[in-house]
Amino acid sequence: METMNILADKTLIIFDWDGTLMDSIGLIVESMHIAGEAHGFHTTDQAVKDIIGLSLLTGIDILYPDATDEQKLAIQHSYSDYYIPNSHRTPLFIHIEEMLQTLQNQGKQLAVATGKKRRGLDRVLDASDSHHYFSVTRCADESESKPDPQMLNDILKQTQKQIADAVFIGDSIYDIQMANKLGMTSIAVDYGTATHEDLAAQHPTYQVDTPQGLCNLLCIQ
Repeated sequence: METMNILADKTLIIFDWDGTLMDSIGLIVESMHIAGEAHGFHTTDQAVKDIIGLSLLTGIDILYPDATDEQKLAIQHSYSDYYIPNSHRTPLFIHIEEMLQTLQNQGKQLAVATGKKRRGLDRVLDASDSHHYFSVTRCADESESKPDPQMLNDILKQTQKQIADAVFIGDSIYDIQMANKLGMTSIAVDYGTATHEDLAAQHPTYQVDTPQGLCNLLCIQ
């Protein structure tokens, strides 16, 4: 009951996108392999998962430190060239749309803070017909990359909410680190990029292992 009472007071629910709301991790990994290998660079599935949540160029810097600036830009373009026409393969996780509807009906204000660029987020919001759920969205090309908390600060300012009013939900260590920098309540989800152990090491306020578990935690009756 104590958990439910604490979350009942939260009027602003901020979500990461990839791996938290949308089942896009597989396509991101596939796209990065194809993009890197097109320019002579190789990496592992886990290495790609570890940079999800960061801005794309920041992630490419980490994955391919020996690449020149020109090569990194070429990898970014190749990534987009593959990801965009295949983005129809990335649905919302099961139960997520029902959760968003319930939270909206309960009067919660919903927002997104993502490592995607604005054009990329708008594209998947259109594809999933979910624009109307979110009053505020913030992207990597409008802010400092996670785990810098600028995205969250911008959302708080735009919604005129305080840190204590909000909860942030994400699937990467960068998400939880970002919330921790502000002392914001956080929920780590284990079904995205990071392992349960890696997320637990960041000391999220709560941790769930399935989309249904997230729904059960947030959608207080």
